[in-house]
Amino acid sequence: MSSAEGKKGFLHGVVVPTALTPSSFWWPVVLLVCLQPSICQSRNGSAQEGRCLCTSDILSCTALGLEQIPKEMPVSAVTLDLSHNQIAQLKEDSFLGLSRLEILRISHNQLTFIAPRAFHNSSGTLLRHLDLSANHLCDLEQHYFADLPGLEELLLFNNRIVRIESSAFAKLRNLRKAYLSHNRLTDFPFFSIQKHTHPQLLLLDLSSNRLPKLPLEDISNLPTTIQKGLYLHNNSLVCDCSMYGLFHKWAERNFTSVTDYKEEHTCLVYGMQKGTVRFFKHDRYFEKCDFTGMKLPLAEQEGSVLAKAGSAVLLHCVTNLTGQHVTFFWVSPNQEYVAPPGNSDSLKMYSNGSLEIRDARAADSGMYWCMAVDDRQQRNETREVNLTVVTHQSQESYESFNTGFTTLLGCVVSLVLVLMYLYLTPCRCPPCRKAPPPPPPPAATTPGQTNEAGAGSAQSSILTPTPPTTTEGPGRKVSTNKHVVFLEPIREQQNGRIRAGQGTGTGQGHLGPGLLLGPEQQSKLPNQSQQKAGETDSIMSVFSDTPIMIP
Repeated sequence: MSSAEGKKGFLHGVVVPTALTPSSFWWPVVLLVCLQPSICQSRNGSAQEGRCLCTSDILSCTALGLEQIPKEMPVSAVTLDLSHNQIAQLKEDSFLGLSRLEILRISHNQLTFIAPRAFHNSSGTLLRHLDLSANHLCDLEQHYFADLPGLEELLLFNNRIVRIESSAFAKLRNLRKAYLSHNRLTDFPFFSIQKHTHPQLLLLDLSSNRLPKLPLEDISNLPTTIQKGLYLHNNSLVCDCSMYGLFHKWAERNFTSVTDYKEEHTCLVYGMQKGTVRFFKHDRYFEKCDFTGMKLPLAEQEGSVLAKAGSAVLLHCVTNLTGQHVTFFWVSPNQEYVAPPGNSDSLKMYSNGSLEIRDARAADSGMYWCMAVDDRQQRNETREVNLTVVTHQSQESYESFNTGFTTLLGCVVSLVLVLMYLYLTPCRCPPCRKAPPPPPPPAATTPGQTNEAGAGSAQSSILTPTPPTTTEGPGRKVSTNKHVVFLEPIREQQNGRIRAGQGTGTGQGHLGPGLLLGPEQQSKLPNQSQQKAGETDSIMSVFSDTPIMIP
């Protein structure tokens, strides 16, 4: 060691400073310190001997086949991992001297028993995380966690737990999350968890157990923060209306414990394993359930409560005072003083301040007044709850009102549909093609008929009804052969003058504008002078309103 160069070797990586020589005063002290092995190194020489991994404040002894807790461990350890070993029990003072320990993992072992004072003289209030999952624990006794008042997270899932003592979590006032899923629980002491005993608790996982029935009264008394994080899916619950009503109300309030696992919420029809039903997906089984008398959660109850006559009602005294030194009492609308356990069979009061009216009647309606008194802090708070009990007659009036409203709504909808049909015209269809009228019979004309006569006859409007037939003499039919003629003037310009009409000397006669005469009438016409006079008369008859009847 007298060399001027620093050397390495048996000191396990420790470099000896070059400034030190055998003649130095401090050299023996430095040599003793360097040769002193740490706890982590002295217990483990090689990997075959089962060495632990020691880094900074973490001590990891996983999968080493350990059957008991190591006796000597560094006091500076904050995190200790002993998972995946064969440890069967935790003896007294198993973690003695670990005053800085905050995280302890003993999962995937064979733990069946935890002795009293197993965590004594350890970090105590500093230990925040304890993992005992995947072991063989069957019971949770009162002394298991009595020395861990600062514990925040407790992992006990995947064990064989069948029983939990009511005071097993009594000392865990700072507990925030407790995982007890995948066990064999058939009961759980919900009454032991209250706001004043576990004010920080946010999550309680009891899923995948064997709970057949839930104590609804104890669960309804839990704080809302616990109910939001209470996981009860994949149990052996028997299908009934009260159980379904509880989960249904939680789903309406969007509790994550229900909304995140809707498919896993099942129940057994008549308690038979083969009759498993996903009641959120197939809720027809609960169609006839009446939820009007369901008890509301403690913090969800409002100042006014509506109850059905004959049902049980639970009134909560919600105040900010918590603790074992808080006492409650109620005053009914009849000025009756009520204190635990109650005055009669109809009024029952619990230690947490809740008042139960077992058989509600119309006479029980009114304002209930509650007071909470803290003897230690010399404080008190009051709360008022207005109870209204609805009778069957009132319910019938409500139903008739609903029927009338439905009828009125149907009438309004019908009126709107009619107006839409009248004023909102659908797409226009192409007009239907009409059959062409039959062609008129050809008129008998003479070769000498002029074009002007044809034009005049085309301008006239003749209505020819079918004349009735009569008999004049035996077997002879006579037709009246009368026509109604409306004459319209033919205005033709000739040298700046209007010419009304013109007759012809040959062929059919032309009497006035647009009037044709047959051969018999033409033979009766007078001479030329009379014809001109007839033309003048026919022109004047154009302005007459009386139609001309021609036989």
